[in-house]
Amino acid sequence: MNKKFIGLGCLGAFVVGIIVIGMWIAGQYNGMVKTQEEATTAWANVQSTYQRRADLIGNLVDEVISAVNYNKTTLENVINARARASQVTIDPTNATPEQMAEFAKAQGELNSALGRFMVIKEEYPDLNANPTFQNLEVQLEGSNNRCNEARMKYNTAVQTYNTKIRSFPATIFAGMFGFDKMSKFEAEAGAMKNPDTKDLRDIR
Repeated sequence: MNKKFIGLGCLGAFVVGIIVIGMWIAGQYNGMVKTQEEATTAWANVQSTYQRRADLIGNLVDEVISAVNYNKTTLENVINARARASQVTIDPTNATPEQMAEFAKAQGELNSALGRFMVIKEEYPDLNANPTFQNLEVQLEGSNNRCNEARMKYNTAVQTYNTKIRSFPATIFAGMFGFDKMSKFEAEAGAMKNPDTKDLRDIR
């Protein structure tokens, strides 16, 4: 009888041990899922802020077209850069540093074209006096700031996720469950800042 109880006790302890280990592994998995979801959500917010900026640029261009006979080449550069920037899409869970650099480059080219746009428009007093245009400029500046904030939040989320999957004991299961390191957003130096019109005056 005692042997039977001992056997049942050992079996019970083994089952409890398996359950505890299973719950521990599940906790590690769920933790990786949580941090990855936070990072992908942060990336979605990055894309959303850039889309907001693209929409504002569209409104800005429409306002210019309706207000003056604007510099055609400069206007076309903004339109084309906006189109290229909108076409670059990324899955952050599978993105390579090269893909992230391509995204940053496209957004930087748009920012550069927009900088030239803002300088040359100074030649049109009627446009500068247009309250709708002025409001769009203010909104665009705010949108640029939102883009910067969204990028920083994304990089913070990615750092948390990457730290999680590279730390013990999560690193034991990360590769097994397909949790790979995510790439941070690294813009070219100065590419994503608001245009400095003083430095662009010579291009007119």
